[in-house]
Amino acid sequence: MAPNSLFAILLRSRWWLSFALAAGVTLVCMLALPAHIAPFGALAATPLWVVGCIAAWRQLRAPSPAQVERLLAECASQPWRGFAQQLEAAWRAEGYGVQAVNQGPVDFRLERAGQTTLVSARRWKAAVHGVEPLRELEAARVRASAAKAVYIALQPLGENAAPYARDQQLVVLAGADLAALLAKARP
Repeated sequence: MAPNSLFAILLRSRWWLSFALAAGVTLVCMLALPAHIAPFGALAATPLWVVGCIAAWRQLRAPSPAQVERLLAECASQPWRGFAQQLEAAWRAEGYGVQAVNQGPVDFRLERAGQTTLVSARRWKAAVHGVEPLRELEAARVRASAAKAVYIALQPLGENAAPYARDQQLVVLAGADLAALLAKARP
């Protein structure tokens, strides 16, 4: 799905926006079309109702802003060993096979459905994230022929690092996304 398509935008938005849009489409069809055709025209809103349900389900399961803040504060106070164990437990809960690597920029190797993902997480507490660790991770991904590379950071990437990560299609796991992952490791 294209990242800026209507459905992708609605999936990232609050669930009620999809429902409101679907109700609007349904209302317009009921008012504008002849009575015997209006119910069939209203079916055009079905994808919007489905997207609203998917968004509601995702948002229901996502951590609240207070939980996100608490989880990120816990991450910042943890030593590497505790943080690494929490990451491993979260990825296992998502169905990944996890292998601790600790070679160069790569800390974990994730396997699922025949795809390999390399993860760099050891610099998660760094105050400034530059381009160099991202270049090392991308080089390791190319050498290993991995499908994806993930960089974990509590702070936003630097002004040069963010465009590099976007251009190389590196996944930067930070903020609410990181908290949502770590919440899966909780009982």
